[in-house]
Amino acid sequence: MPGELTSGPGWAYANGYIAITGDGTVLDGITTTSDISVEADNVTIRNSRIVVGGEGFGIAIRHAANFTVQNSEISGRAESGSGRLMVGIKDIYADSAGTRVIGNEIYYTSTGVQIEQGLIEGNYIHSLGKTGDDHVNGTTSNGGSKQLTIRGNTILNKYDQTDAISLFQDFGPQSNRLIENNLLAGGGYTIYAGANPGKESSATNITVRNNRFSRIYYPKGGYWGPATAYTSGGGNSWTGNIWDDTGAAISAPGR
Repeated sequence: MPGELTSGPGWAYANGYIAITGDGTVLDGITTTSDISVEADNVTIRNSRIVVGGEGFGIAIRHAANFTVQNSEISGRAESGSGRLMVGIKDIYADSAGTRVIGNEIYYTSTGVQIEQGLIEGNYIHSLGKTGDDHVNGTTSNGGSKQLTIRGNTILNKYDQTDAISLFQDFGPQSNRLIENNLLAGGGYTIYAGANPGKESSATNITVRNNRFSRIYYPKGGYWGPATAYTSGGGNSWTGNIWDDTGAAISAPGR
């Protein structure tokens, strides 16, 4: 798509991208070099390959509830230059409930997944792309209070910035986040845990547990360390996080 097909039930190709506008649309087993815009509820993309470069998004979610992307490959065309993709999967307006990103391979993107609520589980995010002044993120959230779970992923960022997983307060407080059972490496800090300087009290109910931190890129996991921006107040917890090579416990940042 849009080679053999340019339209189908609930979707159409026009203006250089694929728009999904029909509730309940399923795309299964497609290959495309075009952006996909999800503009309907209960959409599923699975077993597919999406290869897009440039300043856009492999999959853009726009006011769409209960979107699932599963067992798919989302990538840029190259790791650097114009072939790298800015974001693999992005909730454009940060209001799409019920998003599920499960079991995908995501690479050659400066940010792998950017959503504020939902589930990111079992993905392999690696070989992140960078061009110019890109900030490089495995997964990132810019604020929100509805549940976001990041579980069982392998996220590797060879760059000395920014992260494998980040919770930032760019557009509001961070709360109700669960980061567990991931294998993580790289970035400036491997995890930014939501308590931005001066905003520590508004980071609440953030759980970071049972993650494994690898030193394959840097002796401290990330260039500066395994994690930062964590506060022990507000119902937050840091438990069971260990070094992958030794099994030694990693203390909560600041302790």
